[in-house]
Amino acid sequence: MSPAVPPSLPLVAIVGRANVGKSTLFNRLTQSSQALVDDEPGVTRDRLFGTVTWDHHSFVLVDTGGLTSGDDELGSLVRRQAEAAVAEADAILLVMDGQEGPQPADEEVVAYLRTTGKPVLLVVNKIDHPGLEANLADFYRFGLAPLYPVSAAHKIGLATLLHDLVSRLPPVSEAPEEEAAIRVAVVGRPNVGKSSLINRILGEERVIVSERPGTTRDAIDTPFSYQGRDYVLIDTAGIKRRSRMLPGLERYMVLKAVRAIQRCQVAVLLLDAREGVTHQDLRIARLILDEGRGCLVGVNKWDLVEPGEGRRVLDQVRSGLEFLAFAPILPLSAKTGYHVARLFPLINEIYEQSGRRAGTRELNLLLEDITRQVRPPLFRYRPVKFFYLTQPETHPPTFVAFVNRPEGVPDSYRRYLVRQLRQGLGIPYAPIRLFLKRRQRRGQGRARSPRRKRNP
Repeated sequence: MSPAVPPSLPLVAIVGRANVGKSTLFNRLTQSSQALVDDEPGVTRDRLFGTVTWDHHSFVLVDTGGLTSGDDELGSLVRRQAEAAVAEADAILLVMDGQEGPQPADEEVVAYLRTTGKPVLLVVNKIDHPGLEANLADFYRFGLAPLYPVSAAHKIGLATLLHDLVSRLPPVSEAPEEEAAIRVAVVGRPNVGKSSLINRILGEERVIVSERPGTTRDAIDTPFSYQGRDYVLIDTAGIKRRSRMLPGLERYMVLKAVRAIQRCQVAVLLLDAREGVTHQDLRIARLILDEGRGCLVGVNKWDLVEPGEGRRVLDQVRSGLEFLAFAPILPLSAKTGYHVARLFPLINEIYEQSGRRAGTRELNLLLEDITRQVRPPLFRYRPVKFFYLTQPETHPPTFVAFVNRPEGVPDSYRRYLVRQLRQGLGIPYAPIRLFLKRRQRRGQGRARSPRRKRNP
């Protein structure tokens, strides 16, 4: 039986002018420090999305760049950036500065957001003390009641905002479990050849194709069979090619990949052999790793690599994606068909390895052997002890190691454990998750019975 299809979480976009506190709000809601925060307007970030869980509801939060209000860019750039930011969103958090008050650029943004038909929550930020609440009256002009006065910096008003936000989000959707089909997403930057590869795959003579509307907006899920096995191709061709990308717009392209990766079981990360690993490739690769998805790295346009340069290109890809070392790398050409047929055996192997479940005895014999070969380091002059190992989940294989001092296990030793688990269990292509948990001593947590006082 195939595993449950990964759910597609609702997506919420934070939009607004520069320097109104969007990144601070993002960090508070995601309980992270992913977004860089600075007093200078327009600070860019490597990571612009994170998962928020509140009151048993989860959604993906997207932090966008500031909307420039210069006269030369207000008409076109504001609209284009707003379109890119909200294209995939189920709801919008429109952030304004409660101390500065409404600005002309805010009118432009509100006017556009009304045309989307999506829920828009007006967040008035920087309301740090009761005296500033008088400023709220000016914001009612936009007709977006109720207002949500908050102070992202001081964590004021966030509970009310989250309560109302999750009530407006669609339920978490799961595609129907009709299959033992492998769900495959082809992801990558614009112009790396995703559409060409998809066309090549679906154009094979032995492929049977049937189309149906997908569960994700602006996407088509394509079920097909290849050599007797069923697949569902999650199309990300919506990441369109642009010869001249407007400033700040390219980073919104990753939003298309967010949903596809969340819903797939194996992601094919497509690179351009001529360009190697770029900054945008790293962002998408990190998302694949964070979501725990199986991954195959396809190095496309191999027909354009000069003779004798192949090994150098592959070494450069391996070095750039060192954190994704478990993912096999396949040079291919969607144009000529070179190595395209080898995609499916690798996808099958990645899927099977990700679903491997090891027995308790096998795991603990392996753990004993691993910790005997390289002893855990001392922590505060005392040995770190691993007691036993369990595997509660597959897809990805998830392991829980019970330890006397989890905080004493350094990252280097954790990476060693993961490498040895892959090798010992014969799952070199699987994305492994390893959690360390403190083992409670016998009687720990029980209430002590009070001592009886002796009679004098």
